[in-house]
Amino acid sequence: MNVLKERISKFTLAGEIKARGLYPYFREIGSNQDTEVDIDGRKILMFGSNSYLGLTNHPKVKEAAKIAVDKYGTGCAGSRFLNGTLDLHVQLEENLAEFFGKEAALVFSTGFQANLGVISCLSGRNDYILIDELDHASIIDGSRLSFSKVIKFKHNDMDSLERQLASLPSDSIKLIVVDGIFSMEGDIVNLPDMVKIAKKYGATTIIDDAHAVGVIGEKGSGTASHFGLVGDVDFIVGTFSKSLASLGGFVVGDRTAIEFMKHNARSLMFSASIPPASAASALAALEIIKTEPQIIERLWDNTNYAMTSLRQLGFDIGEAESPIIPIYIRNDQKTFEITKVLFEEGIFVNPVISPAVKSDSSLLRFSLMSTHSHDQIDYAFEKLQKARDIVGLERYHNGSTVNHSDLVQNKI
Repeated sequence: MNVLKERISKFTLAGEIKARGLYPYFREIGSNQDTEVDIDGRKILMFGSNSYLGLTNHPKVKEAAKIAVDKYGTGCAGSRFLNGTLDLHVQLEENLAEFFGKEAALVFSTGFQANLGVISCLSGRNDYILIDELDHASIIDGSRLSFSKVIKFKHNDMDSLERQLASLPSDSIKLIVVDGIFSMEGDIVNLPDMVKIAKKYGATTIIDDAHAVGVIGEKGSGTASHFGLVGDVDFIVGTFSKSLASLGGFVVGDRTAIEFMKHNARSLMFSASIPPASAASALAALEIIKTEPQIIERLWDNTNYAMTSLRQLGFDIGEAESPIIPIYIRNDQKTFEITKVLFEEGIFVNPVISPAVKSDSSLLRFSLMSTHSHDQIDYAFEKLQKARDIVGLERYHNGSTVNHSDLVQNKI
């Protein structure tokens, strides 16, 4: 047998899960991405979306996309480097730079490609990249493409980070790349201490704010703003596919560095630019975020409500402090089983199992949107309790209580 075919034939996990009736991936949605979606003719409550502000259905966002298609067509037929730069892209970059308080911005085709391009073009074979052990896959892959020495430090552990930095040559390029809000655990990076350590050892800081834009910071401008450290963070990377209701990615930073990336980031230079509709949608969503702060307030009202309820109901949500709430099951099989029961009861959540997380950290990724109602959240938790009982999962008791009533004031 061909060696590649032999290797592929050994991948049987998906088939085994399907055979047990527990396969939870690639579920086909036949409607818009809202708090309620249509799947196989059934109405399902969506608690697995990254559309934190619910803007994918906002009339202004949809209208902007339609106008862009009428004016520019459906695609740019080339890379930004060559024929694929529209005035719309440039306007979006200017607006992003202003929003994040930086000199310049650069728009990529996806958030994943933004991390690939930025990280891989800023460091090389004799340099060092330090990443949190729970960083997003795009950070890991971007680090690999750089050919730099990649060093992991313990999750959000600044002592671990400093020990690693202290061992490196003082005259080397050192990048620290972390998520702002971690995409599975829902906790926020300890940015104040990280910045102090970076300055002490002459390191460059890159924050991936994919899940923080529209969620924390002044008017939703992310992690650096949240901590008052915009001037202390070198680069902020993000995506349009979450709160900005579109598709694409970006980086903001100083003008000289952005100019360097324009001519060295391969994922930018050799990928087609984002379609006009995507750029226009992101522009419209950004304007809504800046002018309608109540949508972020509603998101945090839902977050406070859900966190308090889940703790009272005896669910383990770890160190969550954002609209991404991990409900720890800590058993892969039971995680799949609970996901199945919830889906049958009309609730969509995302199961996360090993190797995406450690084998004892499997979880349900429960994601909130600004547009969810408390009634919808209550209904989901009613079904979650039912699923817990069916599967035989015990209530979680941590022996302490946490008051999240001031999260809104602290996070936006």
